[in-house]
Amino acid sequence: MNNLNTETEAEKMLLTRDDTRTLVLSSFGGALEFYDFVIYVFYAKVLSELFFPAGLNPFWAMLNTYGIFAAGYLFRPLGGIVMAHFGDLLGRKKLFALSIMMMALPTLCLGLMPTFATIGYAAPMLLLILRMIQGVAIGGEIPAAWTFVSEHVPNRRVGMANGFLTSGLSLGILLGSLIALTMTKCFSAETILQGAWRIPFILGGLFGLLTLYLRSYLQETPVFQAMRQRKQLATELPLKTLLSQYKAAVSIGMLMTWFLTGCVVVILLAMPQLLTGTFGFSSSQAFQMQSMAIVMQMLGCILYGFLADRLGVGRAFTVGTLLTGIMAALFYSSLGLYGYSVISVLYLLLGLTTGVAGIVSAAMVHMFPAAIRFTGISFSYNIAYAIVGGITLPLVQWLNSYSPIGAVYYILPLCLIGVASGMVFMYRYKI
Repeated sequence: MNNLNTETEAEKMLLTRDDTRTLVLSSFGGALEFYDFVIYVFYAKVLSELFFPAGLNPFWAMLNTYGIFAAGYLFRPLGGIVMAHFGDLLGRKKLFALSIMMMALPTLCLGLMPTFATIGYAAPMLLLILRMIQGVAIGGEIPAAWTFVSEHVPNRRVGMANGFLTSGLSLGILLGSLIALTMTKCFSAETILQGAWRIPFILGGLFGLLTLYLRSYLQETPVFQAMRQRKQLATELPLKTLLSQYKAAVSIGMLMTWFLTGCVVVILLAMPQLLTGTFGFSSSQAFQMQSMAIVMQMLGCILYGFLADRLGVGRAFTVGTLLTGIMAALFYSSLGLYGYSVISVLYLLLGLTTGVAGIVSAAMVHMFPAAIRFTGISFSYNIAYAIVGGITLPLVQWLNSYSPIGAVYYILPLCLIGVASGMVFMYRYKI
């Protein structure tokens, strides 16, 4: 099933200069915007102390902070569905600027806003509102980027392009991790609590302005331009067409997104908290391991992208999810038994295998036709993220209360779900 343009001789070539520029600018811009969304996680403990009552039990303060983080996920579908609707009808590029502004401004505001000690309960309420706005923004940004890049590159390079783009999103996580690491080296814990914590958020707002400038150089996708010229744009509500004709594709996309969520939120974002809070690693060691694992995950995204173009998306995804499950079992079972060196190597290998999450978008690109592609990807991705992304950290925290490696009891079943969804994708779409 080929939902992209019919391949011509020109499309069999490597990427053109314009294709490469589009891919690089989209990836770098996505990295800066994703940084704005995830920097919150790196400072969850600090925010829990500053934006909630001082006498609140630390466990409940952290849980409340993660709950506000979850609110960003719960509002992703709203942004994704609304932005995707107009993206399928009016164009992909126009949504980029809006999503950037809705991401960057709340990040900047968070870096400047007063804490609980100054404005009381208004502080957590404002924090919640800012995360809701960011959730709407990121809900439109990521599906837009995947759709935008996939419609710019040749058919035979869709896997590579999506792997490269997703590695760019991971670069945003890496940037956040490196800044958090730099902060711990340059400032004491007291200094960070006294105001240095604002620096990463203010930087995020400035990064957003840079992203807005970069996106001004991008052009509308050839696929959308061709549909507009041929009057092939959706004639009815894209979401209506999606839900009436593509239920199976939506279900597969949601299951794959569930696996992607676990790779990002549990294995990458939340790992420093587990390493420092449960297994006694220093903050510096934890952030160093996380940074290296993210680099390996970025390399993995690109590697799986090339494999998807050569072996097929379904086969590459199925094998990759299986390898992720094996490495997760080895890594988590080794925590508490070995020192920094062994755990670092295992975490690097785990990060590499989780790069398979980088081709989830390539699978979804092939499942939806161009007229409703933005809506299809956005709905599948954002609904799944709203359902499972929002409850993941609280659920893992609950599992950790029963076992130091409670997270593995979430990851392993998720890998089995990923294997099953990959096999169904191969059977249904022959890709």
